[in-house]
Parts: sequence; structure tokens; C-alpha cells
Amino acid sequence: MNKGSVGLMAMIFACSVALTAQDTVRYSGQVRSNVDYHHGQLVAAVGAHNIQTMRALRTGSDVPSWTYNHAPMMAYWKGRYWVSYLSNPVGEHVPPGRTLLQSSVDGYVWSSPVVAFPPYRIPDGHVKTGRSDTARNAYAVMHQRIGFHTSASGRLFVLGFYGIVLGAKDDPNDGNGIGRVIREVKPDGGMGEIYFLRYNKGFGAHNTSYPFYHHSKDKDFITACESFLSDPLQMMQTVEEADRDDPLIPLRRDYKAFSHYRLDDGRVVGLWKHALTSMSADGGKTWQYLPLRAPGFVNANAKIWGQRTSDGKFATVYNPAEFRWPLALSVSTNGLVYTNLLLVNGEITSMRYGGAYKSYGPQYVRGIQPGDGVPADGNMWVTYSMNKEDIWVSRIPVPIHDRVDAHVDDRFASSNASILFNQWNIFSPLWCRVGIDRIGDSTALVLRDADPFDHAKADRIFPSSGRVRMELSLTADQTDHGSLEIELTDVHGMPTLRLILDSTGKILTKQGYRNKSVGSYVKGRSINIDLTLDAASRFYTLSIDGGKSSNNLCFQPVAEVSRLVLRTGTVRRFPDADTPTDQDYDLPGAENKYKEVRYLIHSLRTSVPK
Repeated sequence: MNKGSVGLMAMIFACSVALTAQDTVRYSGQVRSNVDYHHGQLVAAVGAHNIQTMRALRTGSDVPSWTYNHAPMMAYWKGRYWVSYLSNPVGEHVPPGRTLLQSSVDGYVWSSPVVAFPPYRIPDGHVKTGRSDTARNAYAVMHQRIGFHTSASGRLFVLGFYGIVLGAKDDPNDGNGIGRVIREVKPDGGMGEIYFLRYNKGFGAHNTSYPFYHHSKDKDFITACESFLSDPLQMMQTVEEADRDDPLIPLRRDYKAFSHYRLDDGRVVGLWKHALTSMSADGGKTWQYLPLRAPGFVNANAKIWGQRTSDGKFATVYNPAEFRWPLALSVSTNGLVYTNLLLVNGEITSMRYGGAYKSYGPQYVRGIQPGDGVPADGNMWVTYSMNKEDIWVSRIPVPIHDRVDAHVDDRFASSNASILFNQWNIFSPLWCRVGIDRIGDSTALVLRDADPFDHAKADRIFPSSGRVRMELSLTADQTDHGSLEIELTDVHGMPTLRLILDSTGKILTKQGYRNKSVGSYVKGRSINIDLTLDAASRFYTLSIDGGKSSNNLCFQPVAEVSRLVLRTGTVRRFPDADTPTDQDYDLPGAENKYKEVRYLIHSLRTSVPK
């Protein structure tokens, strides 16, 4: 953290007491995240779907991939979801940099990334204010806090910023970059010409490679650019990269990663990193008080996102810790008082490639800002990076729930399979897809896994119960590789029992330190598991394919269970709170897929045992 950031934080902490008397955003709940668990021991938001859009590769991709990918932004336009993100070859602020664009019709299947803003050459001989480094054959890096702008005429534009890093401890967002660029996105994913939207000091048409927007012959494009520049809420998102005295920015202070939403009374709530907040009664032109930490919120220097949801409530999404895990959300009925803390994504993928300042976890979350579209499904969609390496999105059903009232009777062969799927929580990497598929003459919930460093995961929440019967029918497409773990957990994700379909065709149950064989399975033949748990006694009975019941002891006590977990791998506990932040090594074999495993879930039924 630089001296300016230390000073800013000191001011925040010294003045935060003043917020107790302000009409401001606050968290009134008692739940806190436990950083010793990737999921924070948080209650899950029912039906949250976590979907990987881009898996970093050094070779073999349509766009030669760089392994630092971060700061994604999102829009919804012309019936498609759009995500842009910045990319560097290895590490943060290490040039060259570029911005890429992806799109999707359904949010689950994404186009291959295409370059929106390519690497940009810094003029030789350039020297930044306050530094002695001189540019020689140097390239800019991208740094932007806003990725899209939708014009009043309904056109979509992608935005980026070319910043300058000339040496160690130099930053691209110090107000001494080249300038902000803009180009149109076409409905088919094509893009228009690149223009500079706004220059930094020392740069202009005489020493830059793209034309200034004024030179366009498209009058509607010029109008769109000027509309952006005249909107205080848009310009607030450019504060870090812009000239420090840019007159178009209403609050010219070192506050980072601005997001906003409007209350019912028209006032604007602003949110910044560190869960800083303020309010504006005039659309962002002026602010009621200097941004201070929102009381009760726990958030470090990662982004926080806030928005109004389609049911008229409000939600904030952020990392509720000094670390960048888990990804969680809070809900408010009035946009000011947030009362709960729910899990969105509690997984941390293995960081496959080392690099400077690549923090672990799902981080830098952004949603769809006002004006950039409303998803047709009415749900909340956000995007973020995992480990500053891969790009993800999450679909959070609206209304947002933390429990279900009725026991489960999910039969995926029925005509409502997609409706049932929406009630499951999923973690779906590109090489470990989770989804509804037609297999032969039947439909199933399918978990695939071909990734040596990740897994597929599907959870189903049911009413919290001390005694429960679970009937699960599934098929494994292999017996010679891979594994599937089946757990019953409490509301905080604490498992009490685990069944394992191992890589040799055996079915095991965890009994303390050791695993006990309870049966076997055959490739391509359905497995019917009938299990009745009594949490108080810690015993459960198990019958497989209608065979004789066996009594088994749970490996960990819980008071009640409320979640079935299916996972094509083991529990991940790395990283933890003591893991060094900067990983400077690559994991071997990150470019290669494993032989795929596939598990078909046919049905799940839970009930109160007789």
C-alpha cells in the first residue's frame, strides 16, 4: 500500500465515527465471514450459478492467451450478455496490456474472447511526471473502472484506458496515462473504429495513434461520447486514470472503483473500495459528505458492487474479509440498511500461473450498471475474476432467498428439468461443466470434469432437518478414473457424512481418518442411494440399489443438515489466511486436459423419515 493509500485509510478510520449520525448505507446483521473456510461458513443464496467464461491458457486458444486477466465489466444488450476485461502477459501492471470482449445469449455458453483494445505503443522518449524512467520500445497497460456505455439511441460502446508503467512501483492509474478510448460494439460482436474519448495531459491528436472522437463523421457517435463525458456518475468511474484536476469529475479524490444505485427518493448511493460510501441528491454532481466506511461492512481493497434488484430491493456483492474470498452478498429493502450476508461463490480455483499481485479468490466484482441493460430473466448477474487469472460470471436468482420451505423431489427426466436446475447451486468451470443435458433418450443433471486443477460442483438446498431421508439416483460413465464425492452438510457448509465413488468402481464412506467400503458401482448402470440420517445420534443407514441396509457413523457432528453437495474432487483448503499472497511459480500441466469423467444425476428426493 502506498503512502497516499495509508493516509486515506487513516482519514477513513479517524472519521468513520461521524457516519453513525448520517443517513447512510450500513450493515446491521450479526453474521461475519470466517476466513478459515473458502465459503466463509456463510449460508448460501439459493440457486446461485457460478460460470467460468474464460480459462487462461498460454497456448491453444483462439486468442493467444495471457495469464493475468482481471477487472471484468458487464452489460446486457440486444438479448446478449457482454463482458470485457483487461489482460497482461503475466502479472499486474506489467506491460503490454490489452482489453478483450466476450458475449453470451444465455450467460452459460460464452464466445471466445476477441481483442477490443490491442497493445498500444508509448511514444519513445516519454517521461512521466515525477519519474526518471524514459520510454523505449515500451507499451501501455490497460486500467479501467468502467467498461461499457449504452447511448440514448441504444448503441453499445466498450471503453478502455491506456495507462503508463515505466518501471518498478509505477502505476497506470496515477493520472499520468495516455487517455481513454472507446469503440462501438455491433450486435454480431464486431466492433467499430477505435477513438480516443479523453486525453491525459501531454497527449493529443499530435502524438496518439487513434483519432479523437470529434473527428468521427458519425454525429450520433459524437453525441454518445459527449453524453458520457457530461454525466457525473459515469465520470466518477474514471477518477483514478484521469488528470487529477479534470474539471469533468465532480469528486476529485483518491477514491477507487465507484459503483452506484438510486434510492426510491431519487438520491444516489455511491460505493467505493474499502466499503466507502456517500450520497448525492443531485445525480452525482455533489456529495453530502466525503466517502467514509459504511458502518458494519467488512471489506478491504477489493471492489464492492451495489444495485437495485428487479423485485425493488437492493443488493451489495463483495468480499466480506481482508482477503478476496468468499464472494458474498447482502440484501436491503430500502437501499440503506443491509441485514444479511449470503454466499455467492465459495470456491477458489488453483492458481495455475504465477504473476505479480495475483491475489487468490473470486474478486473485483461488477454487475450491470444503470443504463447498460436489464437481463430478460430478471435475475442479478455479476462478473469477476478468479485469482486475477480466469473470468467468471454469477447468476443470482431474484428474489434472493437463503432457504427453501419444501423438501426436494427433483426428477430431471421430467419436462421441467430447466426449472429444477435453477434451484441448484452450481460451480461450473469451462473444463468441468455442470448443466442439463440430453443423454441418449433421457435428460439428466450432468457433472463433467476434465480439469486437473478444478472440479464441478452442484448443491441442492432443502429444509434444515435433524432427521432426513435422501434418495439419490445417478449414473457414472466410468469406473477407472475420476471420483465423485457426495456430502450432506449443515447450513454453514459443514459436512457430517461423505460418500465417495472412487476411481476403481468402489463406493466408500468416510469414517473418521479411514474410508469404509459400502458397495460398488458399474459404468453406465444407475446407482440408487437410499440414506436416512439421524444427526442427534450421528448415525445413518445406507442402502445401495435396494440392498441390505448398513449402519454408519458420521465423521463430524452437526445439529441439522440442509444441503446435498456433489463434487468431482476433494475439498480445497489452499490457500488459507497464512498463504503468501504472491505466487511466483506455475503449476505443471496446466495446459492439458484429463480424460473426462461424467456423472448423470437422474433424481433427488428428500423427506422426513417415518
